[in-house]
Amino acid sequence: MSFARIKPLDAILATAEKKSLTRTLGAVQLTLLGVGAIIGTGIFVLTSEAAQKAGPGMMWSFVIAALVCAVAALCYSEIASMVPVSGSAYTYTYAVMGELLAWMVGWALILEYAVAASAVSVGWSGYFVGLLANAGIELPVALTVGTYAPGGFINLPALVIALLVTMLLMIGTTESARVNAILVAIKVTALSVFVVLTVPMLQGQNFDPMMPNGWFGSERGFGAVGAAASIFFAYVGFDAVSTAAEETKNPQRNVPIGLIGSLGICTVFYVLVAAGAIGTLGAQPITGPAGELLAPGSTPFAERCQSLAAMGSEPLVCSKEALAHVLREIGHPAIGNLIGLAAFLALPSVILIMLFGQTRIFFVMARDGLLPEKLASIHPRWKTPHIVTMITGVAVAFFAAFLPVGKLADISNSGTLFAFFMVALAVMILRRTQPDRPRPFRTPLVWVVAPLAILGTLGLFWNLPFDAKLVLPVWGAIGLVVYFAYGFRMSHVARGLVEIHEDDADAPPMPVPPMPGAHTPGGKDA
Repeated sequence: MSFARIKPLDAILATAEKKSLTRTLGAVQLTLLGVGAIIGTGIFVLTSEAAQKAGPGMMWSFVIAALVCAVAALCYSEIASMVPVSGSAYTYTYAVMGELLAWMVGWALILEYAVAASAVSVGWSGYFVGLLANAGIELPVALTVGTYAPGGFINLPALVIALLVTMLLMIGTTESARVNAILVAIKVTALSVFVVLTVPMLQGQNFDPMMPNGWFGSERGFGAVGAAASIFFAYVGFDAVSTAAEETKNPQRNVPIGLIGSLGICTVFYVLVAAGAIGTLGAQPITGPAGELLAPGSTPFAERCQSLAAMGSEPLVCSKEALAHVLREIGHPAIGNLIGLAAFLALPSVILIMLFGQTRIFFVMARDGLLPEKLASIHPRWKTPHIVTMITGVAVAFFAAFLPVGKLADISNSGTLFAFFMVALAVMILRRTQPDRPRPFRTPLVWVVAPLAILGTLGLFWNLPFDAKLVLPVWGAIGLVVYFAYGFRMSHVARGLVEIHEDDADAPPMPVPPMPGAHTPGGKDA
């Protein structure tokens, strides 16, 4: 049975030992790595979506999502330190729970990374269109939103940026760790400027009512918890700290400091940004003619936003470039445009990172024989896995062209939450089945933390909109058909070949680039 097919931990560890990575990272470096990996699209793009779902209560949404991330990350850290291969939840599951579940996790991660890249592309498009509009260039609505909005046909900027990044990846252009550090600095500076300008202008009446849709809302996906399920997207990347455990000095002490520290810093940042947006402009959800809740990205919601715009009003919940819009509305148009420019410059690198993650999972699964190995072939001149990159990029561009950002973020979250659920389960299974296995990092209070991670991921998944939840089982069912039609027979482990391809020299880079001076999986400095 495929449940019994595992990649033996000893084989994985033997492969990991060949890398001989030096333990150089301390608590401060890990914290900075985490902050750089976390701060990205979510806060720039999803603020308006969260406001429509929870109103001012979205401040609590950031806290709820951070708490679930924290317990999931502590579980992730233990298994990442035990299985120190530059893989992912796919590798961890293969080593603990067998091939079938590993396939399901890998299949879910393909969904997560690809759809996340689409979401970032749509978010970038909003800021790009906003910058052009403020320069006096108005693009037709039909070319800037998909068919979900009145008058919309295709989100052409999102389609173009997704294809451009894909082409860069195919010909072998990767961003260096130093470029990544500069882009992180741009993002952090932009958020800091936003907080400094908006927090002194807070108006108390904009926070009343604080929880217009309650904690759970009258419909699935609304309320503070429903918004948290979407806002979870703003924290994706925190697992970069976990996977750096093998390069960390004193991981038992420094990994939890790095995890909790980076999550804490980002949560404070996010809550301050949310408070600034709410307190200056207001964040009350808009409703339909009968007072009904309108789902962000739906046709009724888009029509209501268009009617408000015709009357000269654009609430926060309607903006596709929330932070830049707030600053323009409160009398800082030039700085608002600079915030838009910061997002314009930084978000393509996030698309690149997401595509790295997706192509890496695709590549390793193909090398393991679970997908046709032709997909993992390397271009003779570009030296990149061009086939999987092209397939991924076309899919990303298609979804970006026709779906709204909130819908894409929710779908991506469903795959992420499933992967973290499996990791928390794997930690508990390994504590029972292999209690004596060396653990450089041990999850504190594991029999409390791991169940909390499982309950937290399940809780957020349950509070996603129904259609976003439905995507995961449908995608999973397609995956099962593919697995039993091909992977079950062709798997290398099934044929007695125990190989670890996560660290092949020609594998795509890690989803999160290293810091300047850090070691890459291939052993060279970035």
